[in-house]
Amino acid sequence: MPVPWFLLSLALGRSPMVLSLERLVGPQDTARCSPGLSCHLWDGDVLCLPGSIVSAPGPVLVPTRLQTELVLRCYQETDCDLCVRVAIHLAVHGHWEEPKGEEKFGGAADPELEESRNAFLQAQVVLSFQAYPTARCVLLEVQVPAALVQPGQSVGSVVFDCFEAALGAEVRIWSYTQPRYQKELNLTQHLPDCKGLEVRDSIQSCWALPWLNVSADGDDVHLVLDVSENQRFGLSLYWNQVQGPTKPWWHRNLTGPQTITLNHTDLFPCLCIQFLFQVWPLEPDSVRTSICPFREDPRAHRNLWRAARLQLLPPRGWRLDAPCSLPAEATLCWQAPGGGPCQSLVPPLPPANVTVNKALELPLLNVHPNLCVQVSSWEKLQLQECLWVDSLGPLKDDMLLVETRDPHNNRSLCALEPSGCTPLLSRASTRAARLGEQLLQDLQSGQCLQLWDDDLRALWACPMDKYVHQRWALVWLACLLFAAVLFLLFLFRKDQVKAATRGRAALLLYSAEDSGFERLVSALASALCQLPLRVAVDLWSRRELSAQGPLAWFHAQRRQTLQEGGVVVLLFSPGAVVLCREWLQDGASTPAPQGPHDAFAASLSCVLPDFLQGRAPGRYVGAYFDGLLHSDAVPALFRSVPVFSLPSQLPGFLGTLQEPGDPRPGLLRERARLVSQALQPALDQLLKAPGDPGDPEDGTRDGT
Repeated sequence: MPVPWFLLSLALGRSPMVLSLERLVGPQDTARCSPGLSCHLWDGDVLCLPGSIVSAPGPVLVPTRLQTELVLRCYQETDCDLCVRVAIHLAVHGHWEEPKGEEKFGGAADPELEESRNAFLQAQVVLSFQAYPTARCVLLEVQVPAALVQPGQSVGSVVFDCFEAALGAEVRIWSYTQPRYQKELNLTQHLPDCKGLEVRDSIQSCWALPWLNVSADGDDVHLVLDVSENQRFGLSLYWNQVQGPTKPWWHRNLTGPQTITLNHTDLFPCLCIQFLFQVWPLEPDSVRTSICPFREDPRAHRNLWRAARLQLLPPRGWRLDAPCSLPAEATLCWQAPGGGPCQSLVPPLPPANVTVNKALELPLLNVHPNLCVQVSSWEKLQLQECLWVDSLGPLKDDMLLVETRDPHNNRSLCALEPSGCTPLLSRASTRAARLGEQLLQDLQSGQCLQLWDDDLRALWACPMDKYVHQRWALVWLACLLFAAVLFLLFLFRKDQVKAATRGRAALLLYSAEDSGFERLVSALASALCQLPLRVAVDLWSRRELSAQGPLAWFHAQRRQTLQEGGVVVLLFSPGAVVLCREWLQDGASTPAPQGPHDAFAASLSCVLPDFLQGRAPGRYVGAYFDGLLHSDAVPALFRSVPVFSLPSQLPGFLGTLQEPGDPRPGLLRERARLVSQALQPALDQLLKAPGDPGDPEDGTRDGT
């Protein structure tokens, strides 16, 4: 159930007193003057164009004060509207030109001056009136004999009858002259509604006004209008702004009781409700009454600050945008880099200058990225924006100097720091005190930027970059050296990691006896590639072998493998053993290649000299397959390097191929198991194939 928030009747006004108002008969506007003045009201309304302020050519009449009074404009005894009477008080602005030379000592008077003093002072005074949804401007011509007035003297007043307005409305009135010699006068007034008994009897809209109940239900706000069944009325929601024109938001023509639902985010202090009633069905004219029920609502004020936006406009402008007027104070502050609160500065921006939705000027000589504008309400910071961060760049590590002058032109300087304003040349332990003499020299030599100046105070921004550089030069040098050492260590470690990631190079050499043995070698090479090894084998380089020839291909692969710290793997088979024995028996003569792609036969001219000269350990590894060759069949020359039987001795074989200390024992056994699983099917197929070179019937299993 909605919880009643407060109960408002549009029949209740702001003032507890009963208003007894003067009655004016007829719709005609009129003007009258105080004795000594003559005035005339122009027919019809005029355009509201204040124009810019100009200098007075001499004494002129200007408005000095506005005064209002509420009256009733009545068309019949019980058919009246609320009306605002405005009195404009006038005075003389400017001076007569004084005579020169002997004339002021009793000489002859200037005839033109005498004629001007015997003439009339005239003024065209504009009255501007605004109350939602109407706006009017009227023009009054006023004149007074010049001989009867003195500069600065009040000459009387002009009374205008009158501006019609809605019950409960907020009205704004301005007055100025054409041309305009000074800032226009302005006045804002909240009109009463139907509380006064005499007003209730005279204004027909007070006879049938609705009761308005405002209630809250979660995030929704309900406007419940208690109106008779057949009553027709218009309902308008609008933002009633003190500065600028009133902005309509929502309007409906309704009949009878209604409930209007608003979201709580739609509430603003200046959100007002206006009712337009047709009192008699046959009469087209309507009467209006307004109310602004959310002026004191905390949620409306929170929404207003959430919607407010502070903008800084180059070169030295700022603007506060908001749906309603804000009771705020704006100040300049200095934001040092590294965080911390923004420190308030002189000059403060006068509260009268906090005008919403209007561009304003900052009283600065130059701009600086550390200068910020703060907007506060009731001593609580609401908005802050630093000057043009996009165009001026980030905050600077500059020192702000505050200069104070006395009437004798003696000046003192202090530096604004988080702890306060530190006098230069003091014995404090702050940065400004330590660099006081240098900052004073910078100021005198013109290295500081002047931000603001008046007769008694000035603000200067002094760069601190050179002092920061001098103090931290050695520290930066040490940091750079340390960073260089770290970078070199990183590169060294990166090369190690890269090498470890790429794996050790392994070149497989074998004698191509038949397709079954080649499948076995291919299975071994593929399994080794799954480990951190880079395997090269002629099976995968047949195109290069055909183009380069077996001998050239082997020389290139062997040189690259050994240069990278890799290993050459000799896979012994019965055919390979035969080739080795023939080479050893024939001396240095090269055995004939067994096929166009047999790199093993071509490599013996390079491999065997390494073994004969003792260069093989650490660079070569031997291996043979279980069931194809016996360990005694491997020539003795090749046993100077480790020779392993595969797959029975896979752990030792893999450990020799890996980098020293690479795999843990458990990981090595797991890798050996995976290689064995990949190798065993090809080996079993080769051993069972008919006519196998390793078949016992052929007598080559043991290499004999």
